[in-house]
Amino acid sequence: QVQLVESGGGLVQAGDSLKLSCTASGRTFSDYVMGWFRQAPGKERSSVATISRGGALTFYAESVKGRFTISRDNAGNTVNLQMSSLEPEDTAVYYCAAAPRTAATAQEMLAMRLKNSYTWGQGTLVTVSS
Repeated sequence: QVQLVESGGGLVQAGDSLKLSCTASGRTFSDYVMGWFRQAPGKERSSVATISRGGALTFYAESVKGRFTISRDNAGNTVNLQMSSLEPEDTAVYYCAAAPRTAATAQEMLAMRLKNSYTWGQGTLVTVSS
């Protein structure tokens, strides 16, 4: 099973940018569809962005379209989330997740199909002050 470690969270002001990174180990990284999810206090975990195994296809939640960019480096076993024009509503714990090819396509992962089969990182906190 793949292991995931997120980094890059922190406290920023509204309008700032921040980049999250997730490093994978343990299995062939390119076998997995990857995604970023977030969970705000008192809310359920929701999808933010997903990327196909080769990186050609990306999908975004409506709330982050045009502000966030997901990318991956299969040689370096990393998936990144570049966040810009951050808003207080983006405050949440952000999780990286890996979905095996049998569980979901990138588009299906955005809909959290078979989410119980995903491997999750420990999360990184992003706080956006107004």
